[in-house]
Amino acid sequence: MKNMFDLSGKRALITGSARGIGNLLASGLAEYGAEVVLNDRCQQRADEAAQILTEKGYRASGFAFDVTKSIEIKQAVATIEEKLGAIDILINNAGIQRRYPFTEFPEEDWNKIIEVNQKGVFLVSQQVAKYMMMRRSGKIINICSMQSELGRKTITPYAASKGAVKMLTRGMCVELAEYNIQVNGIAPGYFATDMTSALVNDQEFTAWLCQRTPAARWGEPEELIGAAIYLASSASNFVNGHLLFVDGGMLAAV
Repeated sequence: MKNMFDLSGKRALITGSARGIGNLLASGLAEYGAEVVLNDRCQQRADEAAQILTEKGYRASGFAFDVTKSIEIKQAVATIEEKLGAIDILINNAGIQRRYPFTEFPEEDWNKIIEVNQKGVFLVSQQVAKYMMMRRSGKIINICSMQSELGRKTITPYAASKGAVKMLTRGMCVELAEYNIQVNGIAPGYFATDMTSALVNDQEFTAWLCQRTPAARWGEPEELIGAAIYLASSASNFVNGHLLFVDGGMLAAV
């Protein structure tokens, strides 16, 4: 049974993985045997992140491309496939957040959130899936959110984008399952990360969070690794179109 979670011989592309949760997930997959390709818009940041993993004995490389630029994505994916080999696992992690009251939300910020969080998942998945379809094998994991199901003040565009990614995950499943490609999502609850640092430091919010969440605490980023390993491995070969919430029970509570 342990071999079901072994990723040896697999290659994973993780977008937005030079730092943050994406970097953590890359490290987790590497520890379970995968060769990882770390992505950032800046080649230097991608290379530096890959170098850290390489020094730990893992197989890693960096590739720069913007998830909102279809030409860059197409070129990068083709280069990875040609020079490194097949992309067996794709984790669509790149995402951004902005906070404004709904009636004051700048249109340019709405556009950017939708472009990165929603369109980026579509564009990268589209290119990678073409190769997976030819091989009739692949795993695509979309990083969703509690806001794929729940709204919250000041982040309506973010919730809209993550709700769309939930349905994109299901739509991709319906179209790609016949090619032995599993498309699933991970929906983190509230985790202490760079993106949520303002909330972590807000004592009132943290008190509310601990009361609202059955686990009564913030999530530790490392607690997302298990979900990613499961969905990237053969253990989940008949799991498709699913959204796995890692949220300390928040969605289950009223």
